[in-house]
Amino acid sequence: MPEAKLTSKGQLVLPKMVREHLAVKVGDRVSFVIQPDGEVVVRAATRDVRTLAGFLAPAPRAVSLDEMDQAVRDAAAERDQRSRQP
Repeated sequence: MPEAKLTSKGQLVLPKMVREHLAVKVGDRVSFVIQPDGEVVVRAATRDVRTLAGFLAPAPRAVSLDEMDQAVRDAAAERDQRSRQP
């Protein structure tokens, strides 16, 4: 288990294994979350924008007003058709 030593200034040096696991580098921030049971969880607080690549789905293609109007007409006709069935 990696360990760190607290300096007289209250600083910690994160062991290399921990830095690599968190994917943090010089200047990045980490957060310390104190759990109810007293355990402290260390998390990377900053994220490089590149790590978010692919996080969101690609934007759907644009739809023209004519296509929207046609979709509304189709849906209305389908609803009308269903309401007429016994």
